[in-house]
Amino acid sequence: MQILLSSLHVLIAAFLVIAILLQSSRGGGLAGTFGGGSMGTMFGVRGTATFLTKATIVLAIAFMLSCILYTSFSPTTSPERRSALQRELERRSKETAPASALPLPRAPVEAPEEGNR
Repeated sequence: MQILLSSLHVLIAAFLVIAILLQSSRGGGLAGTFGGGSMGTMFGVRGTATFLTKATIVLAIAFMLSCILYTSFSPTTSPERRSALQRELERRSKETAPASALPLPRAPVEAPEEGNR
């Protein structure tokens, strides 16, 4: 399941990057470089812009959903996935006992001498 989600996530990200790069900006963008300028003949000038805009929106939503799915299905309880700080805090908490569990030290009680009063 993890491999399927991660490959789907990478695939959506790649298509999202391509859809963003193909959109023409004010300066022409990279659309002309990768052949995006010829897409105007297939969809019409306005059709290309709306198609790429809608594709970008759909891919962005799919990317966000895949992020949520990938995070929710990732194993977070395994020891390999914990950060070094979490592992160090767990190690220290096992080594030291809480202060309330330790017995209080008692001072020796000496009886006062009778002649020193």
